[in-house]
Amino acid sequence: MGRVVLSIDAELAWGFHDLEQPPIDRIRNARRGWRRLLELLEAYEIPATWGVVGHLMLEACDGHHVDHPAADEGWFASDPGGRVTDDNWWLAPGLVERVRDAPVDHEIGCHSFSHVLFDPVATPTAVVEAELEACLAAAAEFGVDLESFVFPRNVVGHRELLATYGFSCYRGRSPSRWYDDSPLYPLGKVAEYAVCQTTPPLVDPRVDEHGLVDIPASLCLFSFEGVARSLVEPIVGDPVVRKAKRGIDAATAGDGICHLWLHPNEVTTRRNIRRLQRVLAYIDQRRRQTELRVETMAAVQQDVTGSSPTRAVPLEHNNNNPHRSERADQSAVRRIDS
Repeated sequence: MGRVVLSIDAELAWGFHDLEQPPIDRIRNARRGWRRLLELLEAYEIPATWGVVGHLMLEACDGHHVDHPAADEGWFASDPGGRVTDDNWWLAPGLVERVRDAPVDHEIGCHSFSHVLFDPVATPTAVVEAELEACLAAAAEFGVDLESFVFPRNVVGHRELLATYGFSCYRGRSPSRWYDDSPLYPLGKVAEYAVCQTTPPLVDPRVDEHGLVDIPASLCLFSFEGVARSLVEPIVGDPVVRKAKRGIDAATAGDGICHLWLHPNEVTTRRNIRRLQRVLAYIDQRRRQTELRVETMAAVQQDVTGSSPTRAVPLEHNNNNPHRSERADQSAVRRIDS
């Protein structure tokens, strides 16, 4: 029997801080969306993998991060620093605690430390190392072992470093859709959601060349928005709900995974909340009616490999890295217990 996986890109302001015109409304409402998403997942008893930006786990920072190699390039220019408050967009340990302590058995995964793109060409190794080390240190303070990685903006790269730092799995790229390479991409996408409605691909997790389990995405739950959604929805209903249901039904009939994903800052408007409610309710319904399983990414990894990973960063690697903090050294070599 198949499975459903739900992964979440939890980032608050960090998801947009490199943009010239960040979506202020989405940032302002992100905390509310985070809490609402937690409530919905609890209501339907749906566990999820929360890919959390590591900086959100901090209680305070100076805003400069001078030990981070990206600081010299102005990467942290938008970070105001300071201490956590109830409306802080950059520090949110309370929200992360709510995920960790929720009655539903969520997984806290990693979404980098400051939403650096893990571009295999453009992003230097030292920057990626600093991101991973800072995340491990912050998570250790929370008593959380990071196993799963969600790449910022789905830019997959530097996987060998994920393996080196003890991660076990990641959300891989979605399989190509028929309209992806079309010169008429916008029209093709509208046609797909409004008329064609193909089933989202069921994905099969695989162990890559670095020993990591690749769990590709099937469908973003907020991938058809704006004017196109407003035009199509009154005619055919919510096309994303229809596609999600098709994927969930396919999972009940097969052995693959329907891997859905979203951002908390998308769960703020009434119609977006309603969309998510309908999808979660359908997952719960089909789970009760069939042998469908709902699992976190870490659980899928353990199903594939039969074990939890061992986090072991080579000592010579640790000693040669000038950006490594003492806390990261203490947390970098440890056994992850499931």
